[in-house]
Amino acid sequence: MNDAMKNHATTFRRLHAGPDVLILANAWDAGSARLIESWGAKAIATTSAGVAWSQGYPDGDTLPVTLLVGTVAAIARVVQVPLTADVEGGYSADPAAAGETVARVIEAGAVGINIEDGKGAPELLCAKIEHAKRAAARLGVDLYVNARTDVYLRGLASGSAALEETIARGRRYRAAGCDGLFVPGIVEKNDISALVAAVDVPLNVLAWPGLPPAAELRALGVRRLSAGASVARAALGGAHAFAAAFLAEGRSDLPSILPMTSAQLNGLFAKT
Repeated sequence: MNDAMKNHATTFRRLHAGPDVLILANAWDAGSARLIESWGAKAIATTSAGVAWSQGYPDGDTLPVTLLVGTVAAIARVVQVPLTADVEGGYSADPAAAGETVARVIEAGAVGINIEDGKGAPELLCAKIEHAKRAAARLGVDLYVNARTDVYLRGLASGSAALEETIARGRRYRAAGCDGLFVPGIVEKNDISALVAAVDVPLNVLAWPGLPPAAELRALGVRRLSAGASVARAALGGAHAFAAAFLAEGRSDLPSILPMTSAQLNGLFAKT
């Protein structure tokens, strides 16, 4: 591991220790990453959905790993802050293969990953976490593994059962070696504070309707807030609306609605 990677790994881990909530506006390519960094982001996280869409694939472990690795490398080239990559479920049901994917992502420049259980059994994610950590140790990288559990997101349980199952999974993933727990879909304050108290790793939540603002999340003990695919959806949605209007009307004044000029955008990449 070179000095820059070592410093990024140390910084990224420290960002989860507080006192502020680490807010991540997830990027999907080098351009979006550089744009987000320019607004003072302390780290860059990818969104698996946005990366997949930008390459013409649907979200859900369908993206070829070579394209994922290429995206991570492209982002690492243009940003100066720590980079963490969403590797979905590791793009394989085989824990060893998932570990090798993580190794390739680390070699491309990431010092953190998100890896999820999805519809899979908790023991499968435990095995993937263990292989990811082994791959990182082999490469000499202090990899931050953020384990995502989809109990709330996929409605795998409801009410108090959802909280109990999430706590149980979080504890298993912690024992397997994860460094943080990501629980998309959780919004209730009581559930959040109970989860923080029950699982001894930094909690990451997803921007979601009904979620308290960052200041309240901080008081509840949350350490990380992610935008997920929201920024990518906003960008692609805006492009969709603009292209549809331009194709339908051929109006030359439509570019006036764009918030940045070409010169401003070029300026972002002048030194990369």
